[in-house]
Amino acid sequence: MKFFVDTADVPAIAELNELGMVDGVTTNPSLIKKSGRDILEVTKEICDLVDGPVSAEVTATDAETMIAEGRKLAKIADNIAVKVPLTWDGLKACKVLTGEGNMVNVTLCFSANQALLAAKAGATFISPFIGRLDDINLDGLDLIADIRTIYDNFGYETEILAASIRTANHIAECAKIGADVITAPPAVISGMVKHPLTDKGLDAFLADIKEAGISIL
Repeated sequence: MKFFVDTADVPAIAELNELGMVDGVTTNPSLIKKSGRDILEVTKEICDLVDGPVSAEVTATDAETMIAEGRKLAKIADNIAVKVPLTWDGLKACKVLTGEGNMVNVTLCFSANQALLAAKAGATFISPFIGRLDDINLDGLDLIADIRTIYDNFGYETEILAASIRTANHIAECAKIGADVITAPPAVISGMVKHPLTDKGLDAFLADIKEAGISIL
């Protein structure tokens, strides 16, 4: 499974990247706003830092302007994935931009039907939002499973990019279902290392080491 980092925080991306935990990055206007930086400038810096796809989102809602914005974003670097919303106009933009050789991430997916349309339009990635479905008392992981079944049934090459990841458990469950990619905030990815039994075991080891006066160096 590939790990994308959902942030525009360059130092946080760099830290995870040094550990080999970054296969790509997803950004959006809200994340760029939090960084307080120019969208083109910070996107270029992220693209220079990581080798994998960097999703940069259009701001328009009509197909013609989305296509124009997508073309401009794609010029930032070869590893840009233009992010478009899962609307009819977004699908039109996806078809054109994909046809021109660009990676396209179709975002804000909340149903299997939407995911099927995105695959038909040639999306490189489909981004189903797990956490937001959970927020309205639907199981977001069920959507990941449904999309996986449909894509496998018909051999679609669109990669399932599980988004709106809230917990480490979401990541493990997506891996079991067969999502191709997850994108999560840095804190959620680093939080995967935590387990109370690990902490308990380490405390016991440290106590024994102290009592025995063990020193390696």
